[in-house]
Amino acid sequence: MKLALFDLDHTLLNTDSDHSWGEFLVNEGLVDAVRHRAMNDKFYEDYKAGQLDPIAYNEFVFEYLAANDRDHLTEFHQLFMKKLIRAQTRLKGFETIQKHQDLGHALVGITATSDFITAPIFREFGITEIIATNAELVDGKYTGEVTNVPCYQKGKLTRLDQWLEGRDVTESWAYSDSINDRFLLEYADHAIAVNPDDRLEILAKEQGWDIQDWSI
Repeated sequence: MKLALFDLDHTLLNTDSDHSWGEFLVNEGLVDAVRHRAMNDKFYEDYKAGQLDPIAYNEFVFEYLAANDRDHLTEFHQLFMKKLIRAQTRLKGFETIQKHQDLGHALVGITATSDFITAPIFREFGITEIIATNAELVDGKYTGEVTNVPCYQKGKLTRLDQWLEGRDVTESWAYSDSINDRFLLEYADHAIAVNPDDRLEILAKEQGWDIQDWSI
């Protein structure tokens, strides 16, 4: 199997879907604006600094999931896609996915952001195999807890290994913007730094990785 791995936030998207979801909840008047925005911004800065506590962050995000039923969440996620996400999808992301698809490569979306937020977004890009941080569901309701290993930093490799069990990879590509994904990029035969952050750009140049501009 030839495998193409795609990060989502600031790679296929021109924005961060996790942080945008928090802003969406604030702007729609669905959460306490002062508390939610302050915590959302703090966690986002932690992420950019490579110092995020993924359990604490996702349990914060999952508070809203646990407090609402699935129909409500589906309705507001669709509104989130319409208002904030579709305008941020990157054409070069679609084109690159299509290129790999035409070559018969397996496509996997792999993201630190939760499956609730990202699965519908990846599907709009034509990617149906998705590795993400999982929000626990019990009897059809979100519990507010993280299940399995958070898909963050080295955790992405752990989760990828779980997905790959029984599969043989002969060649791989990985696309990401973030230094948090250095381990994923180091794993791949072909590492592509997409609009990399400052630290990833330095590493990519040191390693001779491809650097691409997908911005819109």
